[in-house]
Amino acid sequence: MEDLLKKVFFAGVGTMALTYEKANDLVKDLVEKGKITVEQGKQLNEELKRVACDKSNAQNITETESNIKNYLDSLNLATKADIENLSKRIDELEKNN
Repeated sequence: MEDLLKKVFFAGVGTMALTYEKANDLVKDLVEKGKITVEQGKQLNEELKRVACDKSNAQNITETESNIKNYLDSLNLATKADIENLSKRIDELEKNN
């Protein structure tokens, strides 16, 4: 029953895109209404914090990677593929001489 409640709760949180505060309020309401115990409420809050933090970190990493890639692209530096192509051309030219 507790696992089902967790699944429904997190599905609802994800689907409705609730903020942490709203989700926290929902947990408090469930505790106050006696739908879940105080301990279960604490566990849900901790898990919610972890999930929110993980999503935030993943989004920050993705944004940072994208920003770095865009910056490097704007510098117009030679890529690994460019260098490999030039090396091949140099090898071919050296063979012909």
